[in-house]
Amino acid sequence: MPGKTPLQNRVMPTGDIIANPARGLFMGNRGGRIHDPETKTLTNRRWASRRWICCVTEFKNRSREIMGGGYTELFFLDEVTALAAGHRPCFECRREDAKAFARTFPRNRLAHDSFSTDRMDKLLHEDRLDGRAQRHFQARLDDLPDGAFVAIDDAPYALLNRSLIAWSIDGYKPSTLPPPKGNVTVLTPKCICETLANGYRPHWYPSAGTARG
Repeated sequence: MPGKTPLQNRVMPTGDIIANPARGLFMGNRGGRIHDPETKTLTNRRWASRRWICCVTEFKNRSREIMGGGYTELFFLDEVTALAAGHRPCFECRREDAKAFARTFPRNRLAHDSFSTDRMDKLLHEDRLDGRAQRHFQARLDDLPDGAFVAIDDAPYALLNRSLIAWSIDGYKPSTLPPPKGNVTVLTPKCICETLANGYRPHWYPSAGTARG
Protein backbone atom coordinates (compact mmCIF):
# COMPACT_ATOMS: atom_id res chain seq x y z
CA MET A 1 0.00 0.00 0.00
CA PRO A 2 1.53 3.37 -1.05
CA GLY A 3 2.62 5.46 1.88
CA LYS A 4 2.53 2.58 4.34
CA THR A 5 5.26 2.82 6.98
CA PRO A 6 7.77 -0.03 6.48
CA LEU A 7 8.31 -2.48 9.30
CA GLN A 8 11.62 -2.69 11.14
CA ASN A 9 12.74 -6.02 9.70
CA ARG A 10 15.54 -5.35 7.21
CA VAL A 11 18.99 -6.58 8.33
CA MET A 12 22.25 -4.80 7.52
CA PRO A 13 25.71 -6.40 7.32
CA THR A 14 26.37 -4.84 10.73
CA GLY A 15 23.54 -6.95 12.18
CA ASP A 16 21.40 -3.86 12.81
CA ILE A 17 17.70 -4.19 11.97
CA ILE A 18 16.19 -1.16 10.26
CA ALA A 19 12.92 -0.10 8.69
CA ASN A 20 13.06 -0.06 4.90
CA PRO A 21 10.50 -1.04 2.23
CA ALA A 22 12.94 -3.15 0.18
CA ARG A 23 12.86 -6.87 0.93
CA GLY A 24 15.86 -8.35 -0.90
CA LEU A 25 16.45 -11.96 -2.00
CA PHE A 26 16.26 -13.81 1.34
CA MET A 27 14.41 -13.81 4.63
CA GLY A 28 15.17 -15.48 7.96
CA ASN A 29 14.82 -15.22 11.70
CA ARG A 30 16.76 -15.25 14.96
CA GLY A 31 15.26 -18.27 16.61
CA GLY A 32 11.79 -17.00 17.44
CA ARG A 33 9.77 -13.86 18.06
CA ILE A 34 11.46 -10.57 18.94
CA HIS A 35 8.51 -8.31 18.13
CA ASP A 36 5.18 -7.34 19.63
CA PRO A 37 2.51 -8.85 17.36
CA GLU A 38 -0.02 -6.22 18.39
CA THR A 39 2.06 -3.25 17.28
CA LYS A 40 4.33 -5.13 14.79
CA THR A 41 7.33 -3.38 16.34
CA LEU A 42 10.53 -4.88 17.70
CA THR A 43 10.96 -5.32 21.42
CA ASN A 44 14.29 -4.65 23.12
CA ARG A 45 15.40 -8.19 22.22
CA ARG A 46 17.44 -8.79 19.07
CA TRP A 47 17.39 -12.59 19.14
CA ALA A 48 15.30 -15.34 20.71
CA SER A 49 17.82 -18.19 20.52
CA ARG A 50 21.18 -19.09 18.97
CA ARG A 51 19.50 -20.47 15.83
CA TRP A 52 19.88 -17.54 13.41
CA ILE A 53 18.93 -18.73 9.93
CA CYS A 54 18.64 -17.46 6.37
CA CYS A 55 15.69 -18.76 4.31
CA VAL A 56 14.13 -18.45 0.87
CA THR A 57 11.20 -16.05 0.59
CA GLU A 58 8.88 -18.68 -0.92
CA PHE A 59 8.61 -22.31 0.20
CA LYS A 60 5.89 -24.91 -0.47
CA ASN A 61 3.26 -22.21 -1.09
CA ARG A 62 3.27 -21.28 2.58
CA SER A 63 1.71 -17.93 3.44
CA ARG A 64 2.56 -15.88 6.51
CA GLU A 65 1.41 -12.68 8.14
CA ILE A 66 4.61 -10.66 8.49
CA MET A 67 5.27 -9.90 12.16
CA GLY A 68 2.17 -11.78 13.23
CA GLY A 69 2.00 -14.19 16.14
CA GLY A 70 4.90 -16.42 15.08
CA TYR A 71 8.61 -15.79 14.70
CA THR A 72 9.94 -12.42 13.55
CA GLU A 73 10.53 -12.42 9.80
CA LEU A 74 13.74 -10.63 8.84
CA PHE A 75 14.88 -9.74 5.31
CA PHE A 76 18.32 -9.55 3.68
CA LEU A 77 19.59 -8.03 0.45
CA ASP A 78 21.32 -11.35 -0.27
CA GLU A 79 22.95 -14.29 1.47
CA VAL A 80 26.30 -12.51 1.74
CA THR A 81 24.59 -9.83 3.82
CA ALA A 82 22.89 -12.49 5.97
CA LEU A 83 26.20 -14.26 6.60
CA ALA A 84 27.83 -10.99 7.66
CA ALA A 85 25.03 -10.50 10.20
CA GLY A 86 25.68 -14.02 11.54
CA HIS A 87 22.90 -16.04 9.89
CA ARG A 88 23.42 -19.49 8.33
CA PRO A 89 21.37 -21.39 5.69
CA CYS A 90 18.16 -23.06 6.89
CA PHE A 91 18.18 -26.87 6.85
CA GLU A 92 14.47 -27.03 5.90
CA CYS A 93 13.91 -24.63 3.00
CA ARG A 94 17.56 -24.48 1.83
CA ARG A 95 18.68 -27.99 2.57
CA GLU A 96 21.35 -28.31 -0.14
CA ASP A 97 22.91 -24.95 0.75
CA ALA A 98 22.76 -25.87 4.45
CA LYS A 99 24.51 -29.19 3.79
CA ALA A 100 27.19 -27.40 1.77
CA PHE A 101 27.64 -24.88 4.59
CA ALA A 102 27.95 -27.71 7.13
CA ARG A 103 30.53 -29.54 4.98
CA THR A 104 32.75 -26.45 4.79
CA PHE A 105 32.23 -25.26 8.37
CA PRO A 106 35.57 -25.39 10.27
CA ARG A 107 35.56 -28.73 12.08
CA ASN A 108 38.67 -27.91 14.08
CA ARG A 109 36.75 -25.23 16.00
CA LEU A 110 33.97 -27.59 17.08
CA ALA A 111 34.10 -29.62 20.28
CA HIS A 112 35.63 -33.05 19.69
CA ASP A 113 36.35 -32.03 16.08
CA SER A 114 32.91 -33.37 15.08
CA PHE A 115 29.82 -31.74 13.64
CA SER A 116 26.40 -31.08 15.09
CA THR A 117 23.98 -28.24 14.34
CA ASP A 118 23.84 -27.30 18.02
CA ARG A 119 27.63 -27.03 18.28
CA MET A 120 27.75 -25.01 15.07
CA ASP A 121 25.09 -22.59 16.31
CA LYS A 122 26.89 -22.22 19.64
CA LEU A 123 30.14 -21.29 17.89
CA LEU A 124 28.32 -18.96 15.50
CA HIS A 125 26.70 -17.19 18.45
CA GLU A 126 30.07 -16.74 20.14
CA ASP A 127 31.64 -15.34 16.97
CA ARG A 128 28.82 -13.00 15.97
CA LEU A 129 28.21 -11.22 19.29
CA ASP A 130 30.22 -9.25 21.80
CA GLY A 131 27.58 -8.77 24.49
CA ARG A 132 24.68 -7.24 22.54
CA ALA A 133 26.92 -5.74 19.86
CA GLN A 134 28.31 -7.34 16.73
CA ARG A 135 31.68 -8.95 17.33
CA HIS A 136 34.47 -7.79 15.00
CA PHE A 137 38.02 -8.90 14.37
CA GLN A 138 41.00 -7.46 12.55
CA ALA A 139 42.61 -8.98 9.46
CA ARG A 140 44.45 -8.06 6.30
CA LEU A 141 42.25 -7.87 3.22
CA ASP A 142 44.51 -10.35 1.41
CA ASP A 143 43.81 -12.92 4.12
CA LEU A 144 40.01 -12.74 3.76
CA PRO A 145 37.84 -14.84 1.41
CA ASP A 146 35.39 -13.56 -1.17
CA GLY A 147 32.04 -12.95 0.54
CA ALA A 148 33.53 -11.42 3.68
CA PHE A 149 32.29 -8.00 4.76
CA VAL A 150 34.52 -5.30 6.20
CA ALA A 151 33.82 -1.84 7.63
CA ILE A 152 35.82 1.14 6.39
CA ASP A 153 34.96 4.58 7.77
CA ASP A 154 31.85 2.97 9.29
CA ALA A 155 30.55 1.86 5.87
CA PRO A 156 30.16 -1.83 4.86
CA TYR A 157 32.06 -3.26 1.88
CA ALA A 158 32.03 -6.80 0.52
CA LEU A 159 35.00 -8.60 -0.96
CA LEU A 160 34.34 -10.05 -4.43
CA ASN A 161 37.00 -11.33 -6.82
CA ARG A 162 39.63 -9.84 -4.51
CA SER A 163 38.14 -6.33 -4.83
CA LEU A 164 35.86 -4.31 -2.55
CA ILE A 165 32.33 -3.33 -3.58
CA ALA A 166 30.14 -0.93 -1.62
CA TRP A 167 26.96 -2.26 0.02
CA SER A 168 23.74 -0.25 0.04
CA ILE A 169 20.24 -1.11 1.19
CA ASP A 170 19.10 -1.75 -2.40
CA GLY A 171 22.22 -3.24 -3.97
CA TYR A 172 25.95 -2.94 -4.57
CA LYS A 173 27.90 -0.06 -6.06
CA PRO A 174 31.50 0.29 -7.24
CA SER A 175 33.98 1.29 -4.56
CA THR A 176 36.12 4.37 -5.02
CA LEU A 177 38.36 3.48 -2.08
CA PRO A 178 42.05 2.79 -2.63
CA PRO A 179 43.12 -0.68 -1.46
CA PRO A 180 43.41 -0.44 2.34
CA LYS A 181 46.82 -0.96 3.87
CA GLY A 182 47.22 -2.94 7.06
CA ASN A 183 44.35 -4.50 8.97
CA VAL A 184 40.67 -3.87 8.35
CA THR A 185 37.67 -4.38 10.63
CA VAL A 186 35.86 -7.57 9.62
CA LEU A 187 32.09 -7.75 10.14
CA THR A 188 31.49 -11.34 9.01
CA PRO A 189 31.92 -13.74 11.95
CA LYS A 190 35.30 -15.47 11.99
CA CYS A 191 33.91 -19.01 11.66
CA ILE A 192 31.82 -17.93 8.65
CA CYS A 193 34.92 -16.38 7.06
CA GLU A 194 36.61 -19.75 7.55
CA THR A 195 33.60 -21.47 5.98
CA LEU A 196 33.84 -19.19 2.95
CA ALA A 197 37.59 -19.82 2.74
CA ASN A 198 36.84 -23.57 2.82
CA GLY A 199 34.73 -23.26 -0.34
CA TYR A 200 31.19 -22.29 0.59
CA ARG A 201 29.70 -20.16 -2.21
CA PRO A 202 26.93 -17.78 -1.08
CA HIS A 203 24.24 -16.18 -3.22
CA TRP A 204 24.93 -12.59 -4.26
CA TYR A 205 22.52 -9.83 -5.27
CA PRO A 206 22.77 -9.36 -9.07
CA SER A 207 24.26 -5.85 -8.85
CA ALA A 208 27.37 -7.31 -7.20
CA GLY A 209 28.66 -8.40 -10.60
CA THR A 210 28.26 -4.99 -12.21
CA ALA A 211 29.64 -3.20 -9.15
CA ARG A 212 32.80 -5.26 -9.51
CA GLY A 213 33.15 -4.04 -13.12
